[in-house]
Amino acid sequence: MDTVIALLKDDMLAVENQFKKNLSSDVQLVSQVGDYVLSSGGKRIRPMLLLLCARLCRYQGDKHIDLAGVVEFIHTATLLHDDVVDSANLRRGNRSANSVWGNQASVLVGDFLFAKSFSVMVGSESFKILQILSDTTTQLAEGEILQLINTCDLEVDEPRYLQVVRDKTAILIAAACQVAGVLAGVDEEHEMALREFGLEIGTAFQLMDDALDYVADEEDFGKEKGHDLFEGKMTLPLIHTYSKSSAHERQEISRIIDADELPEKDLEFICALIDAKGGIGYTHTKATERIESAKQRLALFPDCEARQALFTLADYVVSRNK
Repeated sequence: MDTVIALLKDDMLAVENQFKKNLSSDVQLVSQVGDYVLSSGGKRIRPMLLLLCARLCRYQGDKHIDLAGVVEFIHTATLLHDDVVDSANLRRGNRSANSVWGNQASVLVGDFLFAKSFSVMVGSESFKILQILSDTTTQLAEGEILQLINTCDLEVDEPRYLQVVRDKTAILIAAACQVAGVLAGVDEEHEMALREFGLEIGTAFQLMDDALDYVADEEDFGKEKGHDLFEGKMTLPLIHTYSKSSAHERQEISRIIDADELPEKDLEFICALIDAKGGIGYTHTKATERIESAKQRLALFPDCEARQALFTLADYVVSRNK
């Protein structure tokens, strides 16, 4: 991963400078909250993917910098809204914005970031890019709503879960990759290959995120262990475990996921059960399969430094611990 960071050092510095420029507002709270969230240690996976895909397609302009900033602004806006919906207290190891400034400020600054993103998009002078990213934001909202509908529903199966993953996470990563191809003017086959690469990477990323929720240390992961369980989210480790559980074990899962509180003993019971049923291993295997599929999507492109960097970034997705 260090080689990817070194390769993109100058471009990412330009993206960070765009963040500061686009957060400029006469309303001081906008800059305060926006800068707090954007400076809190995010991995910048989406901007890096867009920048690398632009390099892969030999793009020569400078609009990729602005658009890399746009995808991170959209992502950050969804995080601000998510933390309000989830009543989260931690984000990336720091206090969440809503716990510092309140729910109202978090929602409204998220709205600002969405609006600013569309303003910057117009500067790309590409109706197709505007269409891709506006459709993506619509799908992101649908994914969040679908996840809400699935809350505490033990009948959620793997296909229903994967639809949520696609809509709330993978679709923006796919758009970041596709937009780079559109900027570079590649043909439809190559553009769709980039999009499919992003969908696979994005799905794997969320799969690993959901696995880490049950096994990572809070200090490393940056949010409370078992937060998804407390929120009643049916993620793949729990879905797989539930499908392999006895009637008594299912009753216990149902009781715990429906409860208003999550005592330490209940969290320990679920984590132990997930371990016993192979829920984490199953999720990791599915994520690894997605990464291998993602790499195959780039077979259309010649081997080069950018493609190798994309492979490195893909491998990082399944090896990370936070």
